[in-house]
Amino acid sequence: GSLPKWVVNRVSQFVAPKAMKKIYKAGLKYPEWKCKHDPGYKPWVYPEQNTLPSVSLAELSVQHADSLESIDETGLPE
Repeated sequence: GSLPKWVVNRVSQFVAPKAMKKIYKAGLKYPEWKCKHDPGYKPWVYPEQNTLPSVSLAELSVQHADSLESIDETGLPE
């Protein structure tokens, strides 16, 4: 289902700013934390440090948003 617009508006007025403040405070502490926790490990900078398995391009498929509109969910349990 979908949420009423007033619920989304109310939540975005109160919850989103609080979440952003917490994220900001955590970001300020990150440099100090990273110095203590494996400071040289940065797989976003050095891809050779990445230990995750690779996904082959053959396994990927492109989905367009308009194709998602016609998904039949009537047989799914609540």
